[in-house]
Amino acid sequence: MNYVNARPRPLALYYFGDDGPDRREVLDRTTSGNGTIMHVAQDDLPFGGVGASGMGKYHGIEGFRTLSHPKDIYVQGRWNATRLLYAPFGKRTEALLNFFLR
Repeated sequence: MNYVNARPRPLALYYFGDDGPDRREVLDRTTSGNGTIMHVAQDDLPFGGVGASGMGKYHGIEGFRTLSHPKDIYVQGRWNATRLLYAPFGKRTEALLNFFLR
């Protein structure tokens, strides 16, 4: 663990041992990308590194989110009520204000 932690974070961490406290300690005390090569077979698991070993997660929906840049788009409809608030104010705006301020 000291060897791993003294270097840039690895893309993958291979632990071959028994399930138990040793495995838990390795997982808790190190930071890395994915585990063994089996992640390739799991297309719905995110794949990617941490720090210099990768820029995020790939595969499935995680890859779509990592490699996408969502952009919101607003299209003004035919009727625009905010125009009533633009100066110079007309009779419609005055009537609307009188209605709500009574």
